[in-house]
Amino acid sequence: MLETNKEQEIVKNFHIPRWNELPDIDLYLDQVVNYLERYLEPYSGNKEDKIITKTMINNYVKQGIMPAPEKKKYSRSHIAYLIVICILKQVYSINDIGKLISLTIQYFELSKAYNRFCANLEVSIKNVFFKKEFPNVEKMTEEQYLLKNVVQSFADKLYVEMKFLNKENKQEKK
Repeated sequence: MLETNKEQEIVKNFHIPRWNELPDIDLYLDQVVNYLERYLEPYSGNKEDKIITKTMINNYVKQGIMPAPEKKKYSRSHIAYLIVICILKQVYSINDIGKLISLTIQYFELSKAYNRFCANLEVSIKNVFFKKEFPNVEKMTEEQYLLKNVVQSFADKLYVEMKFLNKENKQEKK
């Protein structure tokens, strides 16, 4: 179970903004970076590494992982892509993330795929920290099972970092 109040708060409050909660006005690059940092900082593994930078975003566009901005502005779709990328890059290569996103949007429109990702991620985080199993695995389609395993890998990594690795790092610095 959770040992510290900070861990309890992080897990209890874990929420990735759904499609309709994302900004409905286009943002400039600096605004996008600030928005993503605000939402994702508590869940990044290595606190010394930047979650996202302007250069990273430009590289994701160049590599075709996400669409290019329109007139230097980023829409709700761009932010959804970037949230997924920022979370998954902690456990998968950028190339693999591109493949997973492409596969997913073959089956679902972007807003639905994004909302499913968020909901599954939140369930996985809570399940890992409260030692519960993911419900109804046997009834899942192959696509649902793939999504469950993708987000589960992040949840497992976050658990290990918060419970063990971050404690070891703090003790080493003393």
